[in-house]
Amino acid sequence: MLKHIKNLLKASSFIIAIVVTFSIAYLSLMRIPNYSYSVSYLDKLQHLFAYFILTICWLFSYRKVSSRKYMIVTACIIYGIIIEVLQSVITDYRTGDYFDVTANTIGVLLALAIFNQISKKNQFN
Repeated sequence: MLKHIKNLLKASSFIIAIVVTFSIAYLSLMRIPNYSYSVSYLDKLQHLFAYFILTICWLFSYRKVSSRKYMIVTACIIYGIIIEVLQSVITDYRTGDYFDVTANTIGVLLALAIFNQISKKNQFN
């Protein structure tokens, strides 16, 4: 059963990466409700986690093409910058933030580091 799930994820990794990419765009540009409570830096952890997942999905999607690894990382960082710019330009209820870009970039780089460690231990087939 576990092997079946693993094979299904391998076969669907590209579609999963696309869904994650569009989900981040949607969640980043939608109007969010105001909450009465505030947790310091929770937003930055959410950015870090989202871009970690985004990058991991794309890296696993192209795991057999190691030459694209740094292109994927660069694209994910640029994607995060574009989303922040779009928040400032096309919405009047969201704002772009340099700290969000920093959190996004840290998430991308963390994903790369973990992917490199995993790929050293396992050869992807």
